[in-house]
Amino acid sequence: MKNLAQMIAEKRKEKGWVVRQLAFESGIDPALVSKFEKGIRLPTEDNLKSLALSLGLPFDPIRKIWLAEKIYQIVEYETDAAEILSLAESRVEYLSGHQSLMMQELSSSIKEKLKAIDALRYEWSSKKPLNKTQLKKMQEFFMVSYTYESNRIEGNTLSLQETHLVVNEGITIGGKSMREHLEAINHAEAVSYIEQLVSDKMDFGPRVLMELHYLILKGIDKDNAGRYRKVPVRISGSEHVPPQPFMLEKLMEEYFLHYDQQKSTLHPVILAAEMHERLVSIHPFIDGNGRTSRLVMNLILLKHGLTIANLKGDLTSRLAYYKALEAVQVDNNPDVFYHLVADAVLDSLKNHLEMV
Repeated sequence: MKNLAQMIAEKRKEKGWVVRQLAFESGIDPALVSKFEKGIRLPTEDNLKSLALSLGLPFDPIRKIWLAEKIYQIVEYETDAAEILSLAESRVEYLSGHQSLMMQELSSSIKEKLKAIDALRYEWSSKKPLNKTQLKKMQEFFMVSYTYESNRIEGNTLSLQETHLVVNEGITIGGKSMREHLEAINHAEAVSYIEQLVSDKMDFGPRVLMELHYLILKGIDKDNAGRYRKVPVRISGSEHVPPQPFMLEKLMEEYFLHYDQQKSTLHPVILAAEMHERLVSIHPFIDGNGRTSRLVMNLILLKHGLTIANLKGDLTSRLAYYKALEAVQVDNNPDVFYHLVADAVLDSLKNHLEMV
């Protein structure tokens, strides 16, 4: 099979062009075109589009070859390249939604928890409509608790009381960084946003995801808020290596396709867990992936008449959360993560019912 360099050179010669002519037609520096043809350097995706258009090459097939060569460059000097590629293939298949999850594939213990959740969900819905004052107080209580715990998972050191003061009273806490204050304020705003989305019957999609992420990083990192990353990242302390940035567009397309295909099939708790885990595993953003993923999870839960699931941020709970994610990311075993989310949903429903 011809490589990319050979395809470019042969097509240029077929047209009777010298390198300088191809450079003129594509708007690319002649020295770069020469390096592309010699295989010394790979073109950028924009370069590739220009070359394909100039040479009359169909873009999709040539892009696949280009992506394959980029992947080869990553593992070229690894002693266990075949194993790495095998693991990557397995993970991409999982993230792309080709392993369609059906209810009968769930463990019996998960099914029992889902039955308990459905019973509590019915009981919760029977309590509505709540008194407006009571509802406001409950929303404030659970929003502050959720903001505190979600930020705590990511290393924010504001206490629960401090989080309340920052979010609801606008008080500045001495000895705490501006970033920690903004993380609390931003997260509370994002929670209000998902509640409004549910009230307006808006579905989850690419625009909602970007707006959620923008809210999380607003005032903290304006260059990356609401934008996919352009650089590789690693997750500290995890065996899972997130995909390279050139894979994000396709993986996120598959991510939303998976949601559209499964949203009418999966139990909402499983759907919420799935979209949470898949997003944090793809890790499409420079920062804020965890908080955004948990917001997506809770948006889906709220849309289906459930309550906010609050994953705790103390050391023991945080380790259990990371291990549950890694069980999916490394071993393709989602059961532990389903249990973690289901337990949080059960606790949330019981806590809400106790406060009514």
